[in-house]
Amino acid sequence: MGERSLLRRMFRAVTLEADFYEEVEAEKASIYQAVVVVSLVALAGGLGTYLRDVHFGSESLTIAGFWVMLDLVEPFVIWLFGSAFAYMVGATFFKGPETETDYLEVLRTTGFAFTPGILRLFAFAKPSVFGFAITLIGDAWMLVCGIVAVRQALDFTTGRAVGTFGVAYGLMWLLLTGLVLLPL
Repeated sequence: MGERSLLRRMFRAVTLEADFYEEVEAEKASIYQAVVVVSLVALAGGLGTYLRDVHFGSESLTIAGFWVMLDLVEPFVIWLFGSAFAYMVGATFFKGPETETDYLEVLRTTGFAFTPGILRLFAFAKPSVFGFAITLIGDAWMLVCGIVAVRQALDFTTGRAVGTFGVAYGLMWLLLTGLVLLPL
């Protein structure tokens, strides 16, 4: 398996290899693989929710369909907008002396940081608290991968990466809350 194969790169992403994130930051063509990673996470989340709520659960297809659709869209929204916020915050407020980046570099690195989200497939695991725990572990792991991805893409310290990630997360929360409350 080559160094640039998708599975090898996904493994390197989840093992938090800083050199790997530097590699995809610099390689423009890696955006295609980053899109595949986010797509796989979206499909895993949608399938896990479907299995939990419909196949092994008692939800109606209509109610479960809403949650499945949300799980299919959410990773893309968080990836695109979260990366934009991380880029804007990191390249301005938290900018360090070494920071030199663009939005696509952040997008490439953070796309691979979604890799642990594939654990969302196991949302259906019984007992339900076990499925929830697996999903939570995957989401926490994505958070750590995201911080490493932002740190490498923006060429600064872990502290600045945590600050950038935190502010970007806050902005995402405000955006999504606004979108949910807008129709009300």
